[in-house]
Amino acid sequence: MKDNISKATSSTTLNPLRKTIIIGEGEHRYECIHDWGELPSSISYGNTHGVVEDSQGRIYIKHTVHPTSQSRNAIVVFDEHGKFVTSWGEEFCGGAHGMHLSKEGADEFLYLCDTARHKLVKTTLDGETVWERGCPDDTGHYKSSNEYVPTNVATAQDGTVFVADGYGRDCIHAYDSNGNYKFSFGGTGSRPGLMSCPHGLIVDNRGEQPLLAVADRGNRRIQYFTLVGEHVGFVKDELRAPCHFHIRGEELLIPDLESRVTIFNKDNGLILHLGDGGHYEGVRDKDRSAFTPGKFVAPHSAIFDHEGNIFVVEWVEVGRVTKLKRMN
Repeated sequence: MKDNISKATSSTTLNPLRKTIIIGEGEHRYECIHDWGELPSSISYGNTHGVVEDSQGRIYIKHTVHPTSQSRNAIVVFDEHGKFVTSWGEEFCGGAHGMHLSKEGADEFLYLCDTARHKLVKTTLDGETVWERGCPDDTGHYKSSNEYVPTNVATAQDGTVFVADGYGRDCIHAYDSNGNYKFSFGGTGSRPGLMSCPHGLIVDNRGEQPLLAVADRGNRRIQYFTLVGEHVGFVKDELRAPCHFHIRGEELLIPDLESRVTIFNKDNGLILHLGDGGHYEGVRDKDRSAFTPGKFVAPHSAIFDHEGNIFVVEWVEVGRVTKLKRMN
């Protein structure tokens, strides 16, 4: 159903002439625009869990849908100026979680994780289902299909689709672009190769060879693997609860669930933290009046857009989409 209606830290300043909030430092200064996008009155956000940008500059927001919302569509699409375009995805209501956009040849597709229905769904940008996959029962990791709770997706250049079972058995499963199962790795623990809530992931092409970066959130670290699932190493410094990733050039963007957004350089050294709000406890289930302007509550996903602006969506009950408009 579509609805067409370092230890560097960031500083926060209020520009009295423009009455806007500026966060960041140096080359990383941004105008902080909370509640970006002209959301129709028929749609009330639930927890805003995913954000992507397509090749036309359109921004897709994935949310769980608030109980008061008239529309039950979980995917909302805006143009690059924040004008509402369409919404769809009623079937994801309540289970909307990770979302990944993949360009495959001349086409673009969305990979959508559904925590309520325990499945991964590949769709067109208009929401038409290409294929869907539930619990990979034959892997031996699961006694029940309900133990499989996929949280996020990454794709490799060869078409491999990596799915993180972040809320289930702490595994990564690999498929080809047609949904054919390839292999699995991981499991619960803190030793190399094991994970605790592998919540988000990305294929990191900034080094000599592509590696799979996993937001090993429960272990408060990033864990790197080869594209066949072999452990490579960890990144632990300057992280609280890494949720997901996005890459632009040499920079790695990390939404950290514990109230800040972090940018690393090519060597995974800290450039800066943005909007550090401390911690989400006692805040994330409150109304917007409890949110401090220029501070984040619980960043769940974040992306760079094609101009270097940053979009952040947060795990808060009333949903929040923030655009960090690059100042330079």
